[in-house]
Amino acid sequence: MTVYSAPLDDMKFVMNELLEAEKLAELPGFEDATPDLVDAVLTEAGKLCEEVLLPLNRSGDEEGCTYENGVVRLPEGHKEAYQAFAQAGWGSLVADPEYGGQGLPALVGAMVKEMACSTNVSLAMLPGLTEGACHAFERWGTDEQKATYLPKMLAGTWSGTMCLTEPQCGTDLGLIRTRAEPAGDGKYTVTGTKIFISHGEQDATENIIHLVLARLPDAPPGIRGISLFVVPKFLLKEDGSVGPRNGVTCGSIEHKMGIKASPTCVLNFEAAEGELIGLPHKGMRAMFTMMNDARLAVGIQGLGLAEIAYQSAVSYAKERLQMRSLAGAMAPDKPADPIIVHPDVRRMLLTMRAYAEGGRALAAWTAMHLDIAAKHPDEATRQAADDLVSLLTPTVKAFLTDIGSECANLGVQVFGGHGYIREWGMEQLVRDARIAQLYEGTNGIQALDLVGRKLGQNTGRLLRSFFHPGMDFIEAEMEKPEMQDFVLPFAKAFGRLQQATAWIAQQGLRDPEEAGAAASDYLRLFGLTALAYLWARMAAVALAKAEGDETGFYRAKLATARFYMTRILPQSSGLFAAIMAGKKPLMELEAESF
Repeated sequence: MTVYSAPLDDMKFVMNELLEAEKLAELPGFEDATPDLVDAVLTEAGKLCEEVLLPLNRSGDEEGCTYENGVVRLPEGHKEAYQAFAQAGWGSLVADPEYGGQGLPALVGAMVKEMACSTNVSLAMLPGLTEGACHAFERWGTDEQKATYLPKMLAGTWSGTMCLTEPQCGTDLGLIRTRAEPAGDGKYTVTGTKIFISHGEQDATENIIHLVLARLPDAPPGIRGISLFVVPKFLLKEDGSVGPRNGVTCGSIEHKMGIKASPTCVLNFEAAEGELIGLPHKGMRAMFTMMNDARLAVGIQGLGLAEIAYQSAVSYAKERLQMRSLAGAMAPDKPADPIIVHPDVRRMLLTMRAYAEGGRALAAWTAMHLDIAAKHPDEATRQAADDLVSLLTPTVKAFLTDIGSECANLGVQVFGGHGYIREWGMEQLVRDARIAQLYEGTNGIQALDLVGRKLGQNTGRLLRSFFHPGMDFIEAEMEKPEMQDFVLPFAKAFGRLQQATAWIAQQGLRDPEEAGAAASDYLRLFGLTALAYLWARMAAVALAKAEGDETGFYRAKLATARFYMTRILPQSSGLFAAIMAGKKPLMELEAESF
């Protein structure tokens, strides 16, 4: 069986000791976000996830959602669990207090999201999507729209979706056909079909507020002709309460590999009444607010699944008896030793641990810079923080979902044959993790975004937000003998990343296919190097606390950091060689020969 205990000690280490997040309380609007309050919030969230969400995870997967005559019902217990989650205010944690939010930092929200995704990623998606829709309203909605929709959505009474994909277009949204016709009084009728709409229909909320990409009659072709519309499932009465059904129906739900307790819907819009959000033909700009939120949230899904896979594998490895240790019997009173004594099992467990703890630091580092970009009084500081978030977003999404899938598969391997059997719960983690590499832009698209947009944006300004602190750290720590095990490997990977960046910049200007051929390997190299930077920083903190460490926490942190530097980070050499090989190995084979 899968097991999970909220990793509060490590979360507190990352926030308080690595990132010194107590400084966020100095920013306007975050005055109440003291370490004591944040600790209390995370403790209560952990209890909810362990006691309410986790027990429903397997049953929700086995039962799945039901569809009948356009009505979708969540698995047994999920509606009540969501409502308990919403009524306790967890869905409004980071939202604007003016509309009922609690105004806590995104960093706190990221930690709560991780725990929810570890314990029930299907259910966690419902408030997560609503949060993203609320951010779109906060950024682009009129005052009237904010007042109409945000209070109910933040309370969890209403939910939100994002409706982009159509049967003929996924990534290439310039091909969408859904149309919107002016209907007078600022209203529009929206007609078209959207697919792959998570929680597009469900029975947990009294209304669903769809954000829909569509074309106006005078829209220019392609991506520049898309507008964004608010289309509620139920129209609203003059007093803001729920009225008659709008012209949007669920045509079917998908039969999927994983996240089976999250309905993935086909939605048909038939002259559905809606209103414009943002400016005409500028819908992608507005939708990107929600999409970028979603990409960071999906990265945290990967992180959450890596964590529960790790914890479950450790629990199993300590109990499962098979063979004797190569060094001699470690449990002579038992018929065999627990498999955690075997080097290959330890390799798998340490890989999972290093990715989960490093990934948590990366997600938290990114989230804290979201907070700085939103609240810091100095414009230059806000810009630098926003640059780092923009640079890291594709890496957080792609790298953390890749390692989430890898960790889930490693967990199955630790369980052996039992991992392949449903009743042990590990195979569900593999299935649930797989979608995160696909939705909100496949990981290949994230890699293209990184090399094609982010590297050259503002003449390389975004890159400086990562390369400058990395170089400063190397220069400050290089000469310290106790840091050699951590700084030297990081410095080597950092140098490879710099060289690869320069090579892609030069070759990509000459031939865009060169950048495309390097993209996925480059994103992986960037992710590994970013984790190396954070692991080196965590090692520096742990070294200062290791003496007199009665709990063993800091010694374990140092051991995991050494494992990462010596057994995982060397992947950077192979990735660098693959990048430098150029496009020829990928492109010289004619299509007809495949």
